[in-house]
Amino acid sequence: MSILELRDVSKRYGGVAALDGLDLQICDGEIRGIIGPNGAGKTTLFNVVTGTQRPTSGEILYNGENIAGLHPSSLARKGLVRSFQRPAVFGSFTVLENLEIAEYVRYGETPLEGIFGLGKSKELRSEKRALEILDFMDLTPFKDEAAANLAHGHQKSVGIAAALAVQPKVLMMDEPVAGMNPTETRHTTEIIRRVRDELGITVLLVEHDMRTVMKLCDNITVLNFGQKLAEGLPKEIRENNEVIEAYLGVEDDVA
Repeated sequence: MSILELRDVSKRYGGVAALDGLDLQICDGEIRGIIGPNGAGKTTLFNVVTGTQRPTSGEILYNGENIAGLHPSSLARKGLVRSFQRPAVFGSFTVLENLEIAEYVRYGETPLEGIFGLGKSKELRSEKRALEILDFMDLTPFKDEAAANLAHGHQKSVGIAAALAVQPKVLMMDEPVAGMNPTETRHTTEIIRRVRDELGITVLLVEHDMRTVMKLCDNITVLNFGQKLAEGLPKEIRENNEVIEAYLGVEDDVA
């Protein structure tokens, strides 16, 4: 069953179409990869789905509701949550505090209320849940460390943990393994798989690391010039001549 659907979605900047009549269906419980060369429309896709930009035309359906143009905080409270390429952490706060801050989104508070516990989530916030997420993410040993002091891979894990604290139904991940060494990449890949398998969260990710995409994703959508070039299983995408010519041909040994 489709949990997220784009119907004829376009986003234009003057005469330039960053997205051009895009149709896309994401099934509940899948890990979907979005790939394509620079300028293909991947970031614009994420922006219009998560509300940071309004589509020029078309519908974006989340659980059957047209959410096009809704504010990101409203979408997050509905369960549509985004994690970013750069580690999205409050560096001077501890890892545990970063998760507590994230909860202000769910309860509709201002960041100030979330940070200082001035709003209603002061009573509703569950440190137990935050600790459970840190354990899930293998971050418990760092819970009292300032986030800025952590290695790059751990900082990105904190960003994912903060997204999980908002209790997403769909987690949109922007280059989750960018800048990671092979050990960090393997660990993060396994975490993403567990997010789907153990927490039941649908994952939509943009990633340039083709080895990760091919090993992790159930299905892959390839964009080029704002349009869908191809879609299918990793094996089908890897063997698609149009995809190889447009994108995969620039990668070495993507298998």
